[in-house]
Amino acid sequence: MTFPDLALSKWQRTRDTILQYSQVVGEVRGALSPKAKHWWHINLRPDVEGLTTPPIPYDGDDFFNFKILMNFVNHKIQISMSNGKQAAIAMKGQSVFQFKTELLNCLADLGIEVALDEKLFQEQRDGEYDADAVLKYWQALGQISTIFDEFKSGLREESSPINLWPHHFDMALVWFSGRLVPGVDRAEEESADEQISFGFSTGDEAISAPYFYISAYPMPEKLKETELPPDVSWHTESWQGALLMYDTLVESPAPRGVLLTYMKTLFKAGKTLMR
Repeated sequence: MTFPDLALSKWQRTRDTILQYSQVVGEVRGALSPKAKHWWHINLRPDVEGLTTPPIPYDGDDFFNFKILMNFVNHKIQISMSNGKQAAIAMKGQSVFQFKTELLNCLADLGIEVALDEKLFQEQRDGEYDADAVLKYWQALGQISTIFDEFKSGLREESSPINLWPHHFDMALVWFSGRLVPGVDRAEEESADEQISFGFSTGDEAISAPYFYISAYPMPEKLKETELPPDVSWHTESWQGALLMYDTLVESPAPRGVLLTYMKTLFKAGKTLMR
């Protein structure tokens, strides 16, 4: 298992382009899918060739399911329907406005009408699409999701699917202790459940390089006393949690072990403090 160089400075415009494309796909899913707790109805999930929606129901003249795949191997958006129909559009760096228009027109040709907020995705400046950079990203994300799956298999309590969140373009897995946060209305789905989040980001305004994060909510004060694995540090500026830079995996002869040790160490400490 080897991890490619994902230095954000080398592909940020491409990253921003596919981030915007994923937001369009997420909005389509959210517009047609039944609402799920913790907003799990707007995310995408890792698949063999890229990021996909789960089956989306559509009740038009005939009922059917369809899914949308962001294929990072052949660089197309692929739409597959339960009635056997298929269609595709290219990801080539077109503006997010043009991308949204092409996707909605393609869906309409298949008999799927989607109403999105017209105020969204109005940027008409062309993006950038470096196919080689996207393929490297997918090589990394596919391997990371496999390690996340391995970690998830050892969790006895409820945990989320491994989700790609379009708004921040981070992939995350959430573990729930089963307890409610004292003083928070249980109807507040984003903040009522005690939880630990494990995620991967390609970089953002706070940290301009790819990184892994682990953050607990509410944050147990003593969690910061945990003896951290090598190359892991505490981050306290824009969010609080344990930080592992992605480049550590690039440089390690045993990246799988590094990532699993990081996740298991913080999980064991967090779970103990949340009992």
